[in-house]
Amino acid sequence: MDAERFRQKFLPLHARLYRIACALTGSSRDAEDILQEAYCKLWLRRRELSHVQNTEAFCTTLVKNLCFDFLRSSARREPDATSLEDLSIASRDMSPEAEAIEQDEVRRLQYLIGRLPASQQQALRLHSIEGCSPQEIEEITGLSAANIRVLLHRARKLLREQYLKLESYERRIF
Repeated sequence: MDAERFRQKFLPLHARLYRIACALTGSSRDAEDILQEAYCKLWLRRRELSHVQNTEAFCTTLVKNLCFDFLRSSARREPDATSLEDLSIASRDMSPEAEAIEQDEVRRLQYLIGRLPASQQQALRLHSIEGCSPQEIEEITGLSAANIRVLLHRARKLLREQYLKLESYERRIF
């Protein structure tokens, strides 16, 4: 496979693979590194890839496995600050006070999501932040649909409880 054929076959998958890596690692920088490693592995094995029938599934599995290897080998870190701040609904006509309140809410959510068990974090990020469907989450994680629903339910319940507890604590202080 030449360089042009390689680009045509694999680069259209870049956005999807990036979202998967970002959701699994919780870090845009780590996701970029993992994608770079994935493209290097694909390029080195490009002669063998002509036999792959479903390129998207193959690449998704490769990125997922690289993410899991990365997560196993690295110490538990705080999630990348950009992952949730990108969700912020900042408007040009927001007052500085409203913007500060919104940023504070985002930081609270980041903190609480970072305290969830890894499997719940992963399911929540993929579903709520990355917008993946349950079928896509099944494909990415290898978990069953029932397991994904349970993880999402538990994550939301725990987030709600922790958020209310944090909020009531802050009211008592101030």
